[in-house]
Amino acid sequence: MARLTSQEKAKEFDKWVMWKQEGSREAEVDLITKFLPLVDKVANRLAINLPANVDKDDLISYGRFGLLDALAKFDHTRGLQFETYAMWRIRGAMIDGLRENDWIPRTVRDKAKKIEEAYTTLEQKMLRMPTDLEVSEYLGISEKELQQVFLETSLASMVSIDEAVGEEDEQKTARHSYIVDELTPRPETVAEVGSLKEVLVGAIDKLPEKERLVVSLFYFEEMTLSEIAEIMSLSPSRISQLHSKALFRLRSALSRWKSQLM
Repeated sequence: MARLTSQEKAKEFDKWVMWKQEGSREAEVDLITKFLPLVDKVANRLAINLPANVDKDDLISYGRFGLLDALAKFDHTRGLQFETYAMWRIRGAMIDGLRENDWIPRTVRDKAKKIEEAYTTLEQKMLRMPTDLEVSEYLGISEKELQQVFLETSLASMVSIDEAVGEEDEQKTARHSYIVDELTPRPETVAEVGSLKEVLVGAIDKLPEKERLVVSLFYFEEMTLSEIAEIMSLSPSRISQLHSKALFRLRSALSRWKSQLM
């Protein structure tokens, strides 16, 4: 969505006050209508990584519930941007909906975990990023089978903001409960984020050229995978594979960084 002027921000804030504090049904409908396009935006980005048999209409249906949940839980008094918060909740609702309908089998998750372990083990052993051939040989599969695994695990690489996490079942809570949303970050948070950024920058720099370009265009330029495919003159499925491989490599680097903090 376009950046709002100060006058538009004030008008939108008034809508929140009218709904949340005065119970105006009209204001609620206006806010739902205003932010409904976010559902289509998230669905379009997410659908690129999904198998062809996943119906985009299902994503939109799940996403609308996520939007309504985000609207209900958003604290308008904190001066934060609703769009960013809502898009995470919408995306999480879509992923949760797919999981509940068995779109992500346990076997796919197992494959994703084995690939992550392969990247971590080989990189520690070789002191560099392993090639596709080295990873496939380590896993005992062909390179073609490895590419297929990248496609199958593209959704497994995503996380839901509402997913229950924790060591013990009775202590698990939603992932979003751990997200700190403060206007003024703590010093230790600033230091940790700075360290994390350095690790990510270093890991991205080590990526193969095509994977690095996909990451840059997708996360920094906010282009869809289909748009990236057109720019790079590759098929969307090939871009999806490159994206999945890059995520596995980056997560391996983050895992090592996290273990060093413990």
